[in-house]
Order: sequence, then structure tokens, then C-alpha cells
Amino acid sequence: MSSAGPPQAARAPSGGREPHEVGERGGHIKWPAEAIWEAVSPLLPGFTVEVLPQIDSTNTELMRRARAGQIEPVLLVAERQTAGRGRLGRDWSSDTQAQGRTLTFSLGLPLTPADWSGLSLAVGLSVVQSLHPQLRLKWPNDVWLGDRKVAGILIETASVGQDRYVVIGIGINIEAPGADGMRTPPAGLREVLPEVQAPDVLEHIMAPLVRAIQRFAAQGFAPLVAAYGARDVLGGREVVCSDGLTGVARGVDAGGALLVHTAAGVKKISSAEVSVRPASPY
Repeated sequence: MSSAGPPQAARAPSGGREPHEVGERGGHIKWPAEAIWEAVSPLLPGFTVEVLPQIDSTNTELMRRARAGQIEPVLLVAERQTAGRGRLGRDWSSDTQAQGRTLTFSLGLPLTPADWSGLSLAVGLSVVQSLHPQLRLKWPNDVWLGDRKVAGILIETASVGQDRYVVIGIGINIEAPGADGMRTPPAGLREVLPEVQAPDVLEHIMAPLVRAIQRFAAQGFAPLVAAYGARDVLGGREVVCSDGLTGVARGVDAGGALLVHTAAGVKKISSAEVSVRPASPY
């Protein structure tokens, strides 16, 4: 499918999207597009849902649309993503028909928070709270199971006139893919939820995620510090940062900055360009 222009999906009569079905080894993937639209549209007027068989990147597509002036709230789901992007320019590709099944989607919406700091943490917290108590958050935007990555979050923004549009991309491993070339071994959601399917996960997390984003816009990250701490995989552990800083992680502050206790005192890491890793596994 060409990525020159925005792909089109047929609207459902209600304003949502008809569920899209794709054959998968003799079965079907049935996306609950209408149910998601019904749950989210009261929160986001004008909201639509699109499911595409294949695209280069859901984030890239919504950013293209935003720069072209399309800033309506939309959920874009890709069954296969050929040029997905993660944080720091890393690749994130998906294929629901491959052995390592993933769920890949982007949520785009106008957003005007007083402070953007901590948005990726608020998004991650909503995801883990919706899914399973064993899931943890690895600053600033990964979901881990043990010391393995099960999901990643990529947030991008675009200014359109006086408006600011945010695109929140999330990739979740339903089954753990191969670890070839990966610095962090991957995990899969089915390790803790054996029967879970990608459409179930999408439907389960979407409305709570939208509400969490709206609360963040109104209140910022500060009210979430304690809840984040309860899921913080780095808390109390020795960490090594890509800029050479080492120390013990001591949670996050009200703006979502990572606090690292070093020999020179407590340092704040707020740049998402700094990669932080545990010095040793559990």
C-alpha cells in the first residue's frame, strides 16, 4: 500500500469503523472497532478508529496527517508495520501473522497540557494498570516483565497553527519475538495472560488510556508519582546511563524526571535521549 497519502477505511454508519477481519492460519482477527468507538467517542468527540492491513508506521502516518492539517482524534491500528520506529530511532516492526505476534497502534489527538513532562510515564502507567499486576515500568517509556521488554511507547507532537497534536504510539508483544540483535530480551504478554488476543488487549486498554491522558492534561504527572513508584522496575537498583552517569535509581519526581543517587548527590535525568539500564539483572 502506498504511503503517499492517508489510507482510507470505510466509516460505519454510527461514525465509527466497521470491524476488520483478516484470515490467520484458518481463523480470523476480529477487531472491536465499533466497541472501542462507542467507549471512547463520548470522551473524544469526533473520534474515529481505523484498522489497516499494512503500513510503514502508524506514528509516521498520523504525523503526516497532522502536518497536513488533519488533527481529529483517531486510533490507527496496523496489523503489519514495515518501518515502525521506537525511541532513539530504533526499529519496531510488527506482524500479527508471524510467530511473534504484536499489537501496534497509534492514538492521535489534540492536547494542551500545562506541562508535557511525564506524559510517557502516565501513558505507560495506564497500560500496565489495565493489563496485569506483574508488569513494570522502565523509565521513561517501556513496559517490562521481569527484566525483559514487553511493550514500548513513542510519543511525538506537531504544531498545527495554534493547536498542538500528540501522537502516542504503542507496541505490545502478545507473544515474545526472537531476541536477534536486541539489547534487551523481549517478553510476551501471554506469559502472564496465556489466552489473551491482540484485539482484546486493544479494547481493554483504550478507554482507560484516553481518560488517563485527559487527567494528565488537567493535573500533570504529580498525582501519579506514588502509583508510578509501585510499578517502577528501576527503583532501588543500580543503574548505568548512556551519558556515563551511574548510581542508584530513587524513583521519579513530580515532573517525571528520573532521580539517580550518585557519589555527587542526587541527579535528575529528564532527557529521553539518555538511555538508562539496570547495572545487573534481578
